[in-house]
Amino acid sequence: MIIEIDGYFQSVMLTGRKCTKKQLKEKYLKAKKHSVDGKSFPELFCRMHHFDRVPYDSEIEVDFVIDTDTDRIYQPSY
Repeated sequence: MIIEIDGYFQSVMLTGRKCTKKQLKEKYLKAKKHSVDGKSFPELFCRMHHFDRVPYDSEIEVDFVIDTDTDRIYQPSY
């Protein structure tokens, strides 16, 4: 699965094992709890949940977007 982390400082794409929206929310909240700032969040999320960072490409269709400014997780409509 591919997710996009969309935040004030950066937009990052990650790939990892497929999960439900509910499971992704749990992973997000767990990583957020341990994160010091928005810039380090993607790396922490990857380490905690075995995801890998991939080069950002706006043409790639992602499974979910995590908006770190609003704590919202959603599936984009294409």
